Amino acid sequence: MNRLFGAKSTAPKPNLGSAISNVETRIESLDVKLTKLNAELSSYQQRLAKMRDGPGKTAIKQKALKVLQQRKMYEAQRDQLQQQSWNMEQAGMMQDNLKNTMTTVDAMKTTTKELRKQYGKIDVDKIDKLQDEMADLMEMGNDIQESISRSYDVPDEVDEDELDAELEALGEEVELEGIGESHGMPGFMMEDAKLPQFIDQPPEPGKVKEAAG
Repeated sequence: MNRLFGAKSTAPKPNLGSAISNVETRIESLDVKLTKLNAELSSYQQRLAKMRDGPGKTAIKQKALKVLQQRKMYEAQRDQLQQQSWNMEQAGMMQDNLKNTMTTVDAMKTTTKELRKQYGKIDVDKIDKLQDEMADLMEMGNDIQESISRSYDVPDEVDEDELDAELEALGEEVELEGIGESHGMPGFMMEDAKLPQFIDQPPEPGKVKEAAG
């Protein structure tokens, strides 16, 4: 059976990166060959420019034509390989974008599950009740501040005539008190005056008169 169909290959399949690398290596090899062919064509061109028509010039032209054909063949192969490399690079970019998209989707799924768990633990009714209690406390605090900062009633303005009459009456009382104290000994130095409670023994009469004189 193996002779007819061959044994199943166990070698690992090449990935996209290694395939691109192999193509790039082939393109570099073709570039080296094209450089040599271009140098050879340049040499033939210089020789043909100095030669006259004849068998020798014709032979060199034939060689130049063969080199030119080889160069065209290599250029066509290089163009094909470059196109293949570009196609594989595009496929690689699409693959990377797909991987990034899948990673983003998986992260979004995980985040959604976590959000559902967290939101499931929250009671909206309790939050509304807490907000109402906070609003009541704020209103109560404002009432307290307003009560504390309340200004007391101030008497109405006093009339100027009434103020003059009050000042005049106070002046007369001061004059009357002054007249009573200008004659004789002050009341606190009179013998009949009642002694303060903190004095244990009354002073002698002679000493009181000396102090008054």
